[in-house]
Amino acid sequence: MTTSHSSAPDPGGGLEAALDRAFGHPSGMLGRLGGRLMALGNAATERRLVDLARLEPDETVLVVGPGPGVGLDAASRLAGEVIGVEPSAEMRALCQERCGDRAELRTGTAARTGSADACVDVVLTVNNVQLWDDRPAAFAELLRVLRPGGRLLLSAHEKWLPVTRHELADEATAAGFTDLQTWTWDPPGFAALAAQLRARRPG
Repeated sequence: MTTSHSSAPDPGGGLEAALDRAFGHPSGMLGRLGGRLMALGNAATERRLVDLARLEPDETVLVVGPGPGVGLDAASRLAGEVIGVEPSAEMRALCQERCGDRAELRTGTAARTGSADACVDVVLTVNNVQLWDDRPAAFAELLRVLRPGGRLLLSAHEKWLPVTRHELADEATAAGFTDLQTWTWDPPGFAALAAQLRARRPG
């Protein structure tokens, strides 16, 4: 015998969907609001990662998931060419407002950057790795687009990492990255503890 169940709405699911539209896959009004909040909450971490990258005026930088564009903006003031790859139309609009013509914006993801082989010197990504549907494919793509000796710098809220930062480093190593370093950083203000990773493409 089959028992029927009522289809009452799940308030938890509604909240989860709203949070996803605001922060995970920003869209609509909630996405724009989430972007403004991300710009405030992530600014220190975005700028720290740019500082750690030690960008040069002749370098090309790929920013994966730039969100509202704080890190993209900081990188565009130091590097020769900066590209932001972002799936959200709302976030690309915020990046455009912040960076103007100092950065190229593309629709894409970590696994599908739309970039040629060995065309960038640095890849930066902040609070984005937890959204990667296929991390091995994403790491392989980022290795592909980096020039030999190019560097990857990644930061994410440690509590939101899908695996430990050491396991994440193992995944990057499996993709072919070398010189792996991981550490944690406590941002100023109310932002959560950040797990950070640095690696290079061999060569």
